[in-house]
Amino acid sequence: MTLLNHDQVAEAALADWRLLQGALHARFRTGTFAVGLELVNRIGALAEEMDHHPDLDLRYPHLNVRLLSHDAGGVTGRDVRLARKISHAASDLGINADPDALSVFDLALDTPDADRVRPFWAALLAAEDKGGDEVHDDSAAVPLLWFQASGAQEPRQRFHVDVTVPPEQAGARIEAALAAGGTLVSDADAPSFTVLADPDGNRACICTVLERQG
Repeated sequence: MTLLNHDQVAEAALADWRLLQGALHARFRTGTFAVGLELVNRIGALAEEMDHHPDLDLRYPHLNVRLLSHDAGGVTGRDVRLARKISHAASDLGINADPDALSVFDLALDTPDADRVRPFWAALLAAEDKGGDEVHDDSAAVPLLWFQASGAQEPRQRFHVDVTVPPEQAGARIEAALAAGGTLVSDADAPSFTVLADPDGNRACICTVLERQG
């Protein structure tokens, strides 16, 4: 199966969905728990029909849906087809999507030696240690933890938060954080990521799937 990139997903014109951290995400404003359950049941029937099963998170008053092909390691045409069917099911129930509310939360740990610390964090989070620069739970029950290469010098900020948002929402999220007392540390890598800091100097990044410009 061929993995789809941001441009290919955009060409699919999935108005309800956004590509975030290698998966399609949507939030449907169900209004009531009962309506949310009805949508879950319809999605369940579609999933069985296609033999392709999304991650569902039903809350009051919305339903979060995550779609990816685990066997391919990302988004494929199969996900696009199921996304369209899910949007149609939601529309039939009079449910609107809210893509502006979407975001994915990750943690980054600065370390000079990821191989030394990764086994500990994999054990702590009950996640499989697959090597490389991250530890993640395929079910997304806990945030992805990735390891950013850094020098050994002290002091350094050990952890920082990465918040991945739809590209069209990055500017508003950054402005809101700045208005709430934050400062801009660097936008040299925007729109891929923009580094901000809280009033105490703790850093965080607003990220998108777009590549750095220039």
